[in-house]
Amino acid sequence: MANKIFIKTFGCQMNEYDSNRIFDTVKKIGFSKTSDQSDADCYLINTCHIRDKAKEKVYHEVGRVKKIFRNKKKPILVVAGCVAQAENEEMLKREPYIDIVVGPQSYHQINSLISNYKMDRKELTEFETEDKFDYLDRIKNTSSKVSSFLTIQEGCDKFCSFCVVPYTRGPEYSRSFEKIILEAQDLVESGAKEIILLGQNVNAYSFEGKSKVYRLSDLINELEKFTEIKRIRYTTSHPRDMTDDLIECYSKSKKLQPFVHLPIQSGSDKVLKLMNRGHKVEKYFEIHEKLKKISSTIKFSSDFIIGHPGETEKDFNDTLNFLNEIKFINSYSFIFSPRPGTPASNLDLIDHEVAKDRLIKVQKILFKYQLEHNESFLGKKIDVLVENRMKKNQMYFGRNKYLNGVIFDGNDTLIGQTVKIKIDKVNQNNLFGKIDPNSDMKAA
Repeated sequence: MANKIFIKTFGCQMNEYDSNRIFDTVKKIGFSKTSDQSDADCYLINTCHIRDKAKEKVYHEVGRVKKIFRNKKKPILVVAGCVAQAENEEMLKREPYIDIVVGPQSYHQINSLISNYKMDRKELTEFETEDKFDYLDRIKNTSSKVSSFLTIQEGCDKFCSFCVVPYTRGPEYSRSFEKIILEAQDLVESGAKEIILLGQNVNAYSFEGKSKVYRLSDLINELEKFTEIKRIRYTTSHPRDMTDDLIECYSKSKKLQPFVHLPIQSGSDKVLKLMNRGHKVEKYFEIHEKLKKISSTIKFSSDFIIGHPGETEKDFNDTLNFLNEIKFINSYSFIFSPRPGTPASNLDLIDHEVAKDRLIKVQKILFKYQLEHNESFLGKKIDVLVENRMKKNQMYFGRNKYLNGVIFDGNDTLIGQTVKIKIDKVNQNNLFGKIDPNSDMKAA
């Protein structure tokens, strides 16, 4: 009987990709995936260190596992991901229930760690990105999702003052151009219609081939040739790496979606300098203007950290003005939370109530433009790539070109196809509608 693994994933899309690849790996030693936590022989927690109290959330989850298996045989408990990288030996000391701690660059050794865990509780958190991808490149990506993630780049050399990524994911590393395309082929063969290229700094992708240095734009142009691929996206990008060749893709590509997630973090040049972002607000406006000249239909989303140490009322007002200039259609915003080991963690925090009040004001503006954007679809027929049937209400879920979730009544034959949906209701997060009976489905 095959052993069963349950994988719980916290955090970003890259962690989702990593969890899928971890499963592709452990299948080689006889594990099958289970959705029943209590049925697991191995319980793997893939962690994220970006958000507040990330470490404590891991220990809370370990506590939940203890309760689930109180009267059952204990599973092999693996803590993977960025918290594992940051805490490593400390986790094994603090929580004896944890058997294995493995960082993001050591997943290629996870089979050996699980197979031999009884010999000794272990942690493996070396930065060996190239070895990891050399190993994973030999294992077929079996993700069967309509919209599939594909990691092309990991790590970061930017060293923003608030960010732990350079310490948990290591320096920037770009995968082989040829091997990325081969993995894309695997995803297409498994049913992918949309490819989302991933990286901590995805537009910093740079791989030196035999005849040229390949950039993100080259990957987009190559994926464009796959007839089965209908949509191409990428995330997360950095303003410093938004090069003209990438911007030009928006004028040439028919599959690159007109939605740009480009985090700025603050609308104040002073705060951007404190954050060590390496660019000014003016640079962001230049990128915005170039893309809008290509097509007025291109929309933006971003990330904002509110209440960064040193942020004054003037700095905050600069951010508010910036929001009203760009009119983002979907963004993430958080109060600054110091991450241990980062330069900003040593700075004096601003008053929490002040930061909280500022966040409320920012989100009020962000949500206003998000809702206005969603309301602009009311009564209109839009193209939706159908991804799956929803478990709770048996409705169907897909996304439009701007990554808006669209919920409607349908059937399983629609999954993987692009259909026309007439939108009759919206809220802040989703669009709702019905299949247009007068239009033909687009084969996908």
